[in-house]
Amino acid sequence: MSLENLLPPGVSPEVAISMMAAMAAFISVVAAWRTLLVRDPMAGRAKSLRRRREELKAGLAGPVRSRHRQLDAMNAMRGITHKMNLLRTQTAGKAAERLAQAGWRSRDAAAVFLGCKVVLPFVFGGAAFLLFNIFDLLELEEPLRTVVPMGGVLLGAYAPEIFVRNTATKRHKAITKGLPDALDLLVVCAEAGLALDGALTRVSREMARAAPEVADEFAFTALELGFLPERRKALDNLARRVPLASVRGVVNTLTQTEKYGTPLANSLRVLAGEFRNERMLKAEDKAAKLPAILTVPLIVFILPTLFIVLLGPAILQTIDGMSGL
Repeated sequence: MSLENLLPPGVSPEVAISMMAAMAAFISVVAAWRTLLVRDPMAGRAKSLRRRREELKAGLAGPVRSRHRQLDAMNAMRGITHKMNLLRTQTAGKAAERLAQAGWRSRDAAAVFLGCKVVLPFVFGGAAFLLFNIFDLLELEEPLRTVVPMGGVLLGAYAPEIFVRNTATKRHKAITKGLPDALDLLVVCAEAGLALDGALTRVSREMARAAPEVADEFAFTALELGFLPERRKALDNLARRVPLASVRGVVNTLTQTEKYGTPLANSLRVLAGEFRNERMLKAEDKAAKLPAILTVPLIVFILPTLFIVLLGPAILQTIDGMSGL
């Protein structure tokens, strides 16, 4: 197929080449102009600030229906838990502890959790009954029509527990990953002469972007060190919120420092080195497992393609030779 067949009627190849050359020249001039242009570094920041101010104005002046809906839902959860006296049981205390491990420490977190455990079984069970028994979404036999709503009830009962457990596990992994760096900063703050609560506040501010989970726990511990009558209680609360061996070691070290007056920086430096070595060992362990993990993708995806590339021409030549006979 020639170039003339690809062009629109009435357009010659010379005109098309000239138009493309003109377009390329225009793009080159624009690129060179933008490169040599001196930009004001404050213009973009001022523009972003104006945009942010407009967004805040729109948020304040806009409708607040979603906010009212959240408040209505929260009031409904509170009403359910208070009518059933769920917040006065031992289950409420255990639920509050699990929620604190997942990062939810507000007063209404336990009410929302317990309210979801009460409401979701009815919601999931009723939805399954309507979908499979009333609307016949799938053609099921008679025993399954009874089993599926019961499965929805069980799923609604255990869904909040599973969600909170998974969130707490992810949070603990993030804390384990960011704790050695936080301890290094804590050593620097301790050597600079800061007290424990001031050092925790400073580290939480510095680690807010790199490790927000560690920063959140340190900031909350610093607040508890300031208003609790016993400083050891604040450290014990940190170990209870983060049930990890590494955090327990940090809490024991800080407790001994508070009790016996031992140098804080030296103890924390030793702990930071141990945690860093442990993190390096875990990374080396994952790297050692990588060849075994890559074996299955190698066999499934790479080797068939390699065989096709290497043996395909030979097979085609063999087929052509046999067809000529």
